[in-house]
Amino acid sequence: MNKGILYTVSAYSLWGVNALYFKLLQEVSPMQILAHRVVWSFALLAALLLLRGEFRSLFASIRPRTLLIYLGAGALLTLNWLIYIWAVNTGHLLESSLGYFINPLVNIVLGLVFLKEKLQPLQWLAVGLAAGGVAYQTVVYGTIPWISLALAVTFGLYGLFKKIAPFEALPGLWLETAIAFLPALADLFVLHGRGQGAFGSAGLSTTLLLMGCGVITSVPLLLFAQGARTVALSTMGLIQYISPTIQFLAGVFLFHEAFSTERAVGFVIIWGALIIFTGEGFSRMRRPRASSPV
Repeated sequence: MNKGILYTVSAYSLWGVNALYFKLLQEVSPMQILAHRVVWSFALLAALLLLRGEFRSLFASIRPRTLLIYLGAGALLTLNWLIYIWAVNTGHLLESSLGYFINPLVNIVLGLVFLKEKLQPLQWLAVGLAAGGVAYQTVVYGTIPWISLALAVTFGLYGLFKKIAPFEALPGLWLETAIAFLPALADLFVLHGRGQGAFGSAGLSTTLLLMGCGVITSVPLLLFAQGARTVALSTMGLIQYISPTIQFLAGVFLFHEAFSTERAVGFVIIWGALIIFTGEGFSRMRRPRASSPV
């Protein structure tokens, strides 16, 4: 296994087990976990930028348009984090895994709407099947699977912002957390002033886990950025399913969330859409090679 694939597999595996980490903080409110995630990520990424001596060049490159891009990206990423933390700690891990399963298909639709990309017939079929799976769950349960859709859409829109973002992963992520840093820090000070803060008062293990939120947030993103430079898109298309698969297995076998026949049917429909989507991606990756001269 080359280093790029190792980095990428490690990133998606860590994203998958993040749910287990947040389960350890179940007694802390999602908003408070989110604030710590932002604050400690900001601090860790700032330290890395200092070590690499990149702050001066970063500030020299910032323009008003750049700030707007990262403001949008930071807002979407923060909202995605909040929904995910809330879903994990309220027993909706299966719904969150479904969101990340359908995320690649949501990306196709966003590309069609915002980037004027053209869809291939098999991509239309995959999107149609996924929509059918969502509609099926809506009819069966009498409610739209909003957790899944919110996670898929916020992360998909975040990806759109990152397509036009000018900076690499480390300075870009620091800027996104910097935008949310002061509100997050103010929220923590208010909570501690009211005696509701968990940091330092809910035991050593909880305090260390809250501090560790920066590590579990930043490390997989940096691993992903390193690996994505050398991993083929077709390979990345398969690796990206590691994270929701881990979440799905944890939800069923570790946390024993309800997985009825009705829910299984909805998942199977969407997995069918992903098989078509992945197969079509492999087919497109092979076509240029087949037609190129030997």
